[in-house]
Amino acid sequence: MKRINLEIKALSPLAIGRQKPGGSISEAESYIPGTVIRGAVAAYILKRATTPITASDNFHSLFLGDNPAIFQNAYPATIEGDKQTRIQPQVKVIPATVLSSKTKSGFKPKGNGVFDTLIDRFCAEGYSHLYDPNCPKDGGRVDAFTGFYSELNGKYYSHSATTRLLTRVGINRRRATSEERVLYSIEVLNESQTQGKKEKPVVYTSAILVADELADSLQTFINNHQEDLRLGGASSRGLGRVKITAKSPIEAKTVKPLVEDRINSFQRKLHNRWDEWKKIYNQPLEDLLENRIYFTIDLQSDAILRENWRRTTVISEDMLRQFAGVIDSSLKLHGAYSSYDYLSGWNSAWGLMKDVELITNKGGVYLFSTNQPNLWMEKLQDLEVNGVGDRTSEGFGQIQVCNEFHLILREEAK
Repeated sequence: MKRINLEIKALSPLAIGRQKPGGSISEAESYIPGTVIRGAVAAYILKRATTPITASDNFHSLFLGDNPAIFQNAYPATIEGDKQTRIQPQVKVIPATVLSSKTKSGFKPKGNGVFDTLIDRFCAEGYSHLYDPNCPKDGGRVDAFTGFYSELNGKYYSHSATTRLLTRVGINRRRATSEERVLYSIEVLNESQTQGKKEKPVVYTSAILVADELADSLQTFINNHQEDLRLGGASSRGLGRVKITAKSPIEAKTVKPLVEDRINSFQRKLHNRWDEWKKIYNQPLEDLLENRIYFTIDLQSDAILRENWRRTTVISEDMLRQFAGVIDSSLKLHGAYSSYDYLSGWNSAWGLMKDVELITNKGGVYLFSTNQPNLWMEKLQDLEVNGVGDRTSEGFGQIQVCNEFHLILREEAK
């Protein structure tokens, strides 16, 4: 498959709603879901189509075929607090095991630092010891640190998109005038943010993974209609205007560093930390590292997971073996750090509400080990491209193996 990287510049507020089941208020998402991008592209193609869709055309291959294009989520990519505006090409989700100061959270130098606890939690459990970290700078309490981040020249940046409420008046359809006592508010993503004394546009980065034979034509189509696509709701009221730039397609598996390199780095860090714990707490009851290779599955987007037709929030050994198509009885799950939420939506093509789904929130972390690593290297690389769970073509279930943030221990807080 080929990977088409996208830059999405907001030209107007974006009404990217997150409708919670049973609620009457539509909250704005903090990013642009892949399903929104997918729906916008499909709707525009259908609007311009002059012939019916058939099983042999490109539209069917892109959206309805056995190997449909995968539209990944678009995350805010503008570096905050930098005098010069920078757009990070790769923005990642902060793992659920990451902590920061409760009173002054954030990356240094503005915050007290951010660090990961996965390796220390594993070592503490292996040595039957309680792990209760505190802030490495002031010794204070710590709390979960969530959101999006990127790294540039050894420095870490957090990314976010701000929102605001737009108040509108209802229209009387018979008189085509404003209706008395009918006001409503829409929460939207801001189209710009303040940097110094200037307003800078908000830019999001995403990617589309598509079959090789369709990559060039899809890139050309998007670039020919950069400002014609509308993302989110209320487009008839001037919202949802964007400019989408599609970069030249590249091989999807060329993302560096490769899975094997990341697993080796994680393995070295885990062994070094295990030895440090041994110097303090002597010999553990069991050497958990002997003849085993450890790796993590990190959710880079919300995932819809099912096991034996039942909804779940944990990727079990059987599920991972099924996702990867690997027969490995030595695979073992050592830890799962995840949370859940409920998600609904609106299907414009059908004119109906989407089913309510139990989703595993992005940032979830699952620690596995195996004594047959050779079976997994190529399969894990494929999972990073194809994702796990249901509705992967809409951006759900995107993963990364051994996120580099797990290597940042408490005393190395960034």
